[in-house]
Amino acid sequence: MNIAVASGKGGTGKTTVATSLAQSIPDHRVAFLDCDVEAPDAHLFLHPDIEQTQETTLSVPQVDAQRCVGHQRCAHVCQYHAIVCMDGQPLVFPELCHGCGSCSLNCPEGAISEIPRSIGLLERGFTADNIQFARGILKVGEPMAVPVIRQLKAWVINQSAEVYICDSPPGTSCPVVESVRGADFVLLVSEPTPFGLHDLKLAVRMVTELDIFFGVILNRCGIGNLEVEKYCADQGIPILMRIPMDRRIATILSNGSTLVNSLPGYKHAFSSLFTRIMDMVEVKAGVL
Repeated sequence: MNIAVASGKGGTGKTTVATSLAQSIPDHRVAFLDCDVEAPDAHLFLHPDIEQTQETTLSVPQVDAQRCVGHQRCAHVCQYHAIVCMDGQPLVFPELCHGCGSCSLNCPEGAISEIPRSIGLLERGFTADNIQFARGILKVGEPMAVPVIRQLKAWVINQSAEVYICDSPPGTSCPVVESVRGADFVLLVSEPTPFGLHDLKLAVRMVTELDIFFGVILNRCGIGNLEVEKYCADQGIPILMRIPMDRRIATILSNGSTLVNSLPGYKHAFSSLFTRIMDMVEVKAGVL
C-alpha cells in the first residue's frame, strides 16, 4: 500500500499528517519517504537514526571535440537548450540538462557520451518506533528535484515494507506529480480558507488527471469559512478527517514532536483513518 500525502499549497499541515499517519499504523512494516527534497523536514519530527547514504546523479553529455564535426544535431534535438553550438562546436550547460540522452542518440559521429553529475543525496535509517525512514536532499542551486525523487522512490519502494507513506512537496508542479505517481491513494491536506480552496481545486485536478483515488483532510477547522466543505460536498469528495485549530498543536509541532506522541487520542484517529483508506481502496479495486 502506497499512500501519498500532498497539498495544493505549503503550510497546510501536510508533514504533520504524514508523520502522524506513519506512527499510527499497527501490525504493518511502515516506510516513510520525505519526497520534499528541496526542503525536507520530516526528520525534525521522526528523529531517524541515519544508517545509509547514497549520492544521486544525473547523466549529462560530454563531447569529444576530436570526433565532433559540427553537425549541430545535438543542439537541434535538445528541448532545454543544454547544448548550443558556437563556431561549429557544441557547448554544454550541465545545469540545464534533463538527462534525456537525445543528444548522444542523435550524434552521427558518436562524439557524445554521458557522465554522471551529482545533484543530491539520499539518506535512510530507522526511527525509534521502527519506521524505515528515507529522504532525498537536493543540492543547493540545483534546479531539478524530479530525478532525486525518482531515485529515492526506486531506492526504497518495493523493498521490505508493507505500507509506504510519501510526504510530497507542496503545490502541483512536476516534483509533486513524481511523488504521487504510482500511489494507491492520495491524502490532500487543505485548510478552510480562500487560498486553501483555490489550491485544493488545483490538487484535485492533478490527482484526477493521474487517475489516483483520493480524499481530503481538513486542517485548522474553525478558521476561514465553509467553502471547502461545500466544494467537497458538491464534488463528492470525502473529507476523511477534520483537525481543529488548536494552540496546543502549534506548540507541539514547534517543539519538534508529533501529534500522536503528544496527544495520544490522535493515534486512534489516524489508525482509524488508515483502516478507512484500506477499505476504500479495496472497494474500488473490487468495483474495477
